[in-house]
Amino acid sequence: MIPRYSRPEMVAIWSPETRFRIWFEIEAHACDALAELGVIPKEAARTIWEKGGAAKFDVAKIDEIERVTKHDVIAFLTHLAEFVGPDARFIHQGMTSSDVLDTCLAVQLTRASDILLADIDALLAALKRRAFEHKDTVTIGRSHGIHAEPTTFGVKLAQAYAEFSRCRERLVHAREDIATCAISGAVGTFANIEPYVEEHVAAKLGLKPEPVSTQVIPRDRHAMFFATLGVIASSVERLAVEIRHLQRTEVLEAEEYFSPGQKGSSAMPHKRNPVLTENLTGLARMVRSMALPAMEDVALWHERDISHSSVERMIGPDATVTLDFALARLTGVVDKLLVYPENMEKNLNRFRGLVHSQRVLLALTQAGLSREDSYRLVQRNAMKVWEHGADFLEELLADKDVTAALSEAEIREKFDLGYHTKHVETIFKRVFGEA
Repeated sequence: MIPRYSRPEMVAIWSPETRFRIWFEIEAHACDALAELGVIPKEAARTIWEKGGAAKFDVAKIDEIERVTKHDVIAFLTHLAEFVGPDARFIHQGMTSSDVLDTCLAVQLTRASDILLADIDALLAALKRRAFEHKDTVTIGRSHGIHAEPTTFGVKLAQAYAEFSRCRERLVHAREDIATCAISGAVGTFANIEPYVEEHVAAKLGLKPEPVSTQVIPRDRHAMFFATLGVIASSVERLAVEIRHLQRTEVLEAEEYFSPGQKGSSAMPHKRNPVLTENLTGLARMVRSMALPAMEDVALWHERDISHSSVERMIGPDATVTLDFALARLTGVVDKLLVYPENMEKNLNRFRGLVHSQRVLLALTQAGLSREDSYRLVQRNAMKVWEHGADFLEELLADKDVTAALSEAEIREKFDLGYHTKHVETIFKRVFGEA
């Protein structure tokens, strides 16, 4: 991922230096277990840790070796041997490259998950704060982009909080699913290395042994992981799109913070564009695009092939780095979001009471009219509001068919905004456990 959409902590997980350090730790932990089993000398295992642990791996030199060997793990082991000396012959005993690569990827993805979980926690905190701030800020709810019935801006944010809470739960499960270790040797049979070695390495790295690795960890785990990231990205986009719509000039109910000195357009000095949330929409598309190749990686040939390798070298860093950046950016947007209750009220009243049509419809049915007749009466008055800018309440009061069924007081009572917000407390208790 390009630096523009990257944050250092997540990028560091995918650096060559980090990758080679994890490779070394996998090999060294395996040597410890092999020494316990008496397969290699304990002195050799200590030497490997001492000399390898103090080594500063030269990425350029490893790349140079790989240009000859055409094999990244062999290139690393060759470079490692330069530090360790003769005892390097005990490294990688009974192991295969996938043992190192797959276990390393599991470590990287679990570390990335921990950052993403912290990102979601920060976003949830911002959403909760702003939701309670605007719990009673009445606004119009929209369906199909058209005025529907009143809600509150706090309820909108509570919905986002509930959605990202589910995202967090999914990521916790995806992290658990991906956190497996494979040290099983060629075709995964443990023929040349004891299962204990895998158990030891897994425990040291905070993983669990893969039940059947077939030389590679099954890619259904990875597919679910990247699919989860895609779902989280979709939730990011959902909230971003909501904010973008609310910032439209003719709506302007909420707006991204516009900092001093910021410019909206190179041509039009008046512009204040929703550039952050537009950017989030684009980033979400990128994260989702990486879920499909992860699913296509599941069907490897027989016990293994490496058709997944090139895919994961790209989507591992790119998906996690991009989502990390997106979640942090969305948190900033929510935290600094400018909210305009006056505009919400103005928009709510723009069609002069039209949003109360359902209450009148229900009241007519309860007064004895059929639903079809009730709908017809309400709609014919509503159309006058749409087409001529009439006042909905006045039109209803002037309609003899309506007043024959409902008194003036009964009609006026149906225009009470408080009716629509009476269960906000219940919604908040369901979402936050408090109101």
